Amino acid sequence: MSGKKHKELTHDEALQEVYRLTPQIIDIDDFLAPAKMRWLPYTMFFQHKNYRSKTINTDDLGFRLTTAHGKEHRVSDVHEEPVNLLVGSSTAMGTGSCSDAFTIASRLAHHRREVWLNFAARAYNSTQEIILFLMHMHRFKKINKVIILSGMNNFVLEGLPESLRSDHGQYYYSYEYIHYMSMYNEEQGRKKQSLMQRLSNAINDRSEPIFTDEGVDSATRIQRCADATARALAQWKALLAPHGASLDFVLQPLTTWTKTEFTPEEEDIIHATDSCPNNFWRLFGGILGREVYPRYRSALESACTGLGIPFYDLNEMIRASDFGKDYIFVDRMHLNDHGYDGVARLLDKQVLPPAGARS
Repeated sequence: MSGKKHKELTHDEALQEVYRLTPQIIDIDDFLAPAKMRWLPYTMFFQHKNYRSKTINTDDLGFRLTTAHGKEHRVSDVHEEPVNLLVGSSTAMGTGSCSDAFTIASRLAHHRREVWLNFAARAYNSTQEIILFLMHMHRFKKINKVIILSGMNNFVLEGLPESLRSDHGQYYYSYEYIHYMSMYNEEQGRKKQSLMQRLSNAINDRSEPIFTDEGVDSATRIQRCADATARALAQWKALLAPHGASLDFVLQPLTTWTKTEFTPEEEDIIHATDSCPNNFWRLFGGILGREVYPRYRSALESACTGLGIPFYDLNEMIRASDFGKDYIFVDRMHLNDHGYDGVARLLDKQVLPPAGARS
């Protein structure tokens, strides 16, 4: 940071500042509101289907639309023609963009004149990403290329307390799942309680704890994430083999891993978002420092190398790019239209073969 002094903000003041600086987040927050969460089997939750707004729109299944050259591409369509998939979580989905046209998938479709589907799901870990593909792979007759732009959610969620760990790692809404499913188990016992006891329990059940990653061992965190990523990538490789599809893993960017200096706009928005954190943002404390970045990057790169999957690091690629010093971040990990278009151009030129070439 430049050392610019910012006014201390209350939570409500900070939220209004976020909306002033990045008004597209108003639609995103409505789209992602926990009170409107869409619960599903197998992956636990997913995005709203047929959501409509100026900023974000989804298909009959809940996937964000790809728009390019006057056409809309939907995962929910019947795909007889070859397709390409962009996989990941909220960054791949395009949180921070002002419209569907400026997600990475849409910009790839624009620059390359190919069908790129936005196969991303906000807040998913790598296991949920592969389960999502298992549920929808029958929709694709031929897949040419898959880019997995991910790596951050696994790392962030590993900052949750050990008490929330499942047999398959950490996941979003783990506290809510354990808490409310335990309430179901207690329901019969509560029927025997007095009215005052039931009212007291109801009040207590509404309180939600605050989680941080304070005290989490970074070496353990890194190794668990690398192992989980490697398992998922091995499954992707096996599932894509019948298509002969190319598979690339791209580590998504984080502000402090990508930049050492921020634009005034980025400083203002980061101050505002840091002033109204939710539990997800509170789990970034142990990973923002640049000292952990090379260790995590190396672990993921080793996992990819062991599987014969090309590894790319957007933090490094953006730093060396012609837009790396521009205003591109709208919070610690999401980009604006300019940033997403720049990322798409980097993927087009440095990761993918020339448009029209055989995979």
